[in-house]
Amino acid sequence: MAGSLNKVMIIGNVGRDPEMRYLPNGTPVTTFSVAVSRRYSTPDGERKEETEWFNVVLWRQLAEIANQYVTKGRTVYVEGRLQTRSWEGQDGQKRYRTEVVATDMQLLDRRPGAAGPGGELGAGEDVEIDEVPFSGN
Repeated sequence: MAGSLNKVMIIGNVGRDPEMRYLPNGTPVTTFSVAVSRRYSTPDGERKEETEWFNVVLWRQLAEIANQYVTKGRTVYVEGRLQTRSWEGQDGQKRYRTEVVATDMQLLDRRPGAAGPGGELGAGEDVEIDEVPFSGN
């Protein structure tokens, strides 16, 4: 294979409300976590569930949209690339953090508390829950 690929797609539940900040040059950046669960059966028939947590980072306009519409508990689709940062902690130990740097994000559930039987979709919430957000349509 010529070349390489770094792409990740996750669907899960937001684990904490987004935190938005601005870099000194004014660029907005928003972070939140997403829990993705996997259910399976062991060879002896025992049902198990594992949850993997992903740290998500969004930049610029996508950061502002996420800060406005994403809340803890919502179901979200995130597409982007994996990136690992490293820094030295206060104790002198090297620390590492792997993050999903998002290039696309879509809310897959109805906005909580919206009026009407199905609720209203907010700006950018154009995906119905039955649609596959990465189908290429």
